[in-house]
Amino acid sequence: MSTRFLVNLTRGAEDPDRATIAFVVANAALASGKETMVFVSNDAVRFAVPGGADGVHADGLPPLAELVAIFGEEGGALLVCTPCAKVRELDTSELVPGAAMGGGPGLVEFMTAEGAAASVSY
Repeated sequence: MSTRFLVNLTRGAEDPDRATIAFVVANAALASGKETMVFVSNDAVRFAVPGGADGVHADGLPPLAELVAIFGEEGGALLVCTPCAKVRELDTSELVPGAAMGGGPGLVEFMTAEGAAASVSY
């Protein structure tokens, strides 16, 4: 059984349901003892900078900013697509807890080191 879990998130504030569910699932994976990473690309990279998830709220679910904070506090890894952040001209000098700039190589390493990682995409 895999001890790693990956959530691939490509949706930003324009799709609060998918963005929020991605972090609900990621936090559930952490709570179950899985080494968990959320890979954010496209507009989802905005969630890696402080304030980037503010105001994103899907009906019936906690605010996204709260879920992102819990994920970082509980030891989740947030890997940020470097080219996606550059295209969006994000200031990545400060990131939310648990976040790091990366891209394809970091994603591949996480998914293949010490066995495959289970994954879902949103």
